[in-house]
Amino acid sequence: MSRPGEYFFCGIGGSGMTPLALIIQARGGRVEGSDRALDQGRNAERFDFLRARGALLHPQDGSGVRASQILVTSAAVEETVPDVQAARRVGAAITTRAQLLAELFNSAGLGVGIAGTSGKSTTVGMLGWILHRAGKNPTIMNGADMRNFMNAGSPFASARIGEGNIFVSEVDESDGSIAFFEPRIAVVNNISLDHKSLDELRALFRGFVAKAQTAVLNLDNAETAALLSGLKPGRAMTYSLRAAQADLVASRPVRAPDGVVFQVNARDSDAAVEVVLKVPGLHNVANALAALGAAQACGVALPAASAYLGEFSGIRRRLEVVGAANEITVIDDFAHNPDKISATLETLHAFPGRLLLLFQPHGYGPIRVMRDALVDCFASGLQDDDVLVMPQPVYFGGTTDRSVGSDDIVRAITRRGRKAFAFPDRAGCADLLVSLARGGDRIVIMGARDDSLSQFARELLRRVAAIKEQGSLAAP
Repeated sequence: MSRPGEYFFCGIGGSGMTPLALIIQARGGRVEGSDRALDQGRNAERFDFLRARGALLHPQDGSGVRASQILVTSAAVEETVPDVQAARRVGAAITTRAQLLAELFNSAGLGVGIAGTSGKSTTVGMLGWILHRAGKNPTIMNGADMRNFMNAGSPFASARIGEGNIFVSEVDESDGSIAFFEPRIAVVNNISLDHKSLDELRALFRGFVAKAQTAVLNLDNAETAALLSGLKPGRAMTYSLRAAQADLVASRPVRAPDGVVFQVNARDSDAAVEVVLKVPGLHNVANALAALGAAQACGVALPAASAYLGEFSGIRRRLEVVGAANEITVIDDFAHNPDKISATLETLHAFPGRLLLLFQPHGYGPIRVMRDALVDCFASGLQDDDVLVMPQPVYFGGTTDRSVGSDDIVRAITRRGRKAFAFPDRAGCADLLVSLARGGDRIVIMGARDDSLSQFARELLRRVAAIKEQGSLAAP
């Protein structure tokens, strides 16, 4: 970034906008913004947090935009939004969130880009904590809150502003913006169907790793392993839970509901270290290997990196236990595509207890693209006594093709012998979940792009706690 400047963030409360605004502000920029959620009275805690850090907030009606500002929009912002129209009218410069982030990232001394369909936020959090503890003082840009950096004064911690030359950032392929980034170290966790076709994804990821001095790649994912064929020898560091030829191999995992212990072997040095991870699931073992590989590329030795990784306490809304009452546990989870959903189901099914799931799709576009894959992952991942409920996809306005909804997904899952129900809204879903819940169940709230899901999970816990001993609902 050549100069601090004045910035107006349209959608400043978004998961990708908030940390970027905080980084810009820390580097001397003046930050203002608007958000539809602010106008609708949603997510008040986040906007109070932004105000407390000096961000000036406006209604999303164009009134806050000035010619001297640079308007920052996300890929989801349309030309009809008043802030965009106001910027056009007064002659303000316009850029996208991804373009601004890439400008910051590419100007850093050592840019570490974390990419892949699933696991990006967790890997960023893991690597960021390792580098922080190693004294590297990194800047971290995440799409989710990192629990290690959260405290009473900072309830939101999706960004950390460091004074070192390392910039660790989540890099998104869903809108094609991964092409803007020029990483020194490129991490690819996995590649699978989400927002784009596999052919489009292959081209984007191949271009991403081709620009890096070191690519950290997952050999357990066929699409990611295929990226090796385009790299010169010595340009890749690989990891795996199964392939002995990988540079880092995890073995002997011992799983628990709240974590996993495993051994990591380094092929080049024959070093072996034990990692005691405080987050559960084999998918998090893979994320940990990616973080350890990137940490080594940043100059942190494997034993030290493994010790720091053992302090990692997780990411908000990644299999986050909200609480338990009447022997019923409520879990808040970000799972929203087939890979993430499958990882959540596999992790939870490793231990006893029926799953009562609410899955809120994160938009009509994604559910249309992923329809068949979503049906497959639920039909194969649910067990006989599990129950799935789905409200309609999250929708906060704008133009979109709404031809495929939750009813279509539920009908297909039901035809394959699983228990699934669709409702017009979350209220109906909540009533069914609470009426079904009994001791030993896990209620899991899954979905993305809607901060109110966490409040919904907390409300469900309150209702579960009010269930009478005989299993009927207490009066509200």
